[in-house]
Amino acid sequence: MSELFRMFGIRFFFYSREHEPMHIHIRNADGRAKFLIYPDSIVLSENNGIKPKDLKLAEAILEENRELAISEWNKHFGSK
Repeated sequence: MSELFRMFGIRFFFYSREHEPMHIHIRNADGRAKFLIYPDSIVLSENNGIKPKDLKLAEAILEENRELAISEWNKHFGSK
């Protein structure tokens, strides 16, 4: 598991044996979710227990750090 960072009680990460499309998992005390990462958008694809306000916060954090997420994914899995 590769952790990108932790902010406001939310852990942002991806697993070592992931699959396309590019995505980031998040986890907090309430549950977990998954966001798909595209060059021009961040899309929630799964949510298991995370509150709407925390999902908005996580999405905003990912928007601000999209380049880092893409860079780390490509570094780990190789760019396509």
